[in-house]
Amino acid sequence: MQTIFVMVKCDLGRAYDVAVKAVEEIEQVSEVHSISGQYDLMMKCYLPDGQDIGHFVVNKLQTITGVKDTFTLITFKAFN
Repeated sequence: MQTIFVMVKCDLGRAYDVAVKAVEEIEQVSEVHSISGQYDLMMKCYLPDGQDIGHFVVNKLQTITGVKDTFTLITFKAFN
């Protein structure tokens, strides 16, 4: 399983709509947090090994109505 974090910049007034749609309709989206700074949301996503990260971001996340821009972080190891 591959974990990625995607920072999302939304159209003005659309952050909550984007967050709800992502968490309810995209099974790979585990959590969505509203954040401060240049981006409005941070999404934690779990992708099956071998799933193309670029296609997931471009075809699933960037097509949500209200998404303006994304920045993807790929993780290597989780420490508990």
